[in-house]
Amino acid sequence: MPKPDVDPTVSLQLGVDRTSPVPLYFQLSQQLEAAIEHGRLTPGSLLGNEIELAGRLGLSRPTVRQAIQSLVDKGLLVRRRGVGTQVVHSQVKRPLELSSLYDDLEAAGQRPATRVVVNAFAPASAEVAAALGVPEGMEVHHIERLRLAHDEPMAYLCNYLPTGLLDLDSEHLESTGLYRLMRGAGITLHSARQTVGARAATPVEGERLGEPEGAPLLTMQRTTFDDTGRAVEFGTHTYRASRYSFEFQLLVRP
Repeated sequence: MPKPDVDPTVSLQLGVDRTSPVPLYFQLSQQLEAAIEHGRLTPGSLLGNEIELAGRLGLSRPTVRQAIQSLVDKGLLVRRRGVGTQVVHSQVKRPLELSSLYDDLEAAGQRPATRVVVNAFAPASAEVAAALGVPEGMEVHHIERLRLAHDEPMAYLCNYLPTGLLDLDSEHLESTGLYRLMRGAGITLHSARQTVGARAATPVEGERLGEPEGAPLLTMQRTTFDDTGRAVEFGTHTYRASRYSFEFQLLVRP
């Protein structure tokens, strides 16, 4: 089995607090997870031998194995026969705020990329018309994009915009995020109404996102308004639950 020239965990200054009531394996797994999420353990990094890591930290091998297995279960590490334990891409945790997926991925160092699948004008369905406040059947700008991170599919994005709002050519849509283009056109994004859900992937969705049919997907519908209260965008999106999550901050109402 190949061995990394330098175990990347050596530079992390890992340690455990034996006086803490938190289990030792969990302390270690939390430190490794934080290192993955913050890019200190990069995708593709090969972890060193469990025995060496246990010896360095003064832990038993079963404790280290349990810590690593918990990250394998979360999809952050993978055990490959003949290779060892390898870091895979961290799950994207997106705060629920008025931001674009492109910007969130870029801020997280996830190397976003976009493939434009549809960029056309189409009559508004009843759902789209109601969201945008236009008559049913009225022509709207319809965009569908596959969003990737580190060359892996992350989400399939369907957006509808009123016509005449801004020029959206496919080259620009593949080079940056939709909200960035809208702001560049002088549109002030002010607020949004959003619904988050989940369901099983259809065969077509699974093929698009690299997931098996029936795999869990996160869904989001969002209507975005400008500073005049006008609906400027309606989106209906699907995300890989294995690679993506939404974060909520909850406050106690006084």
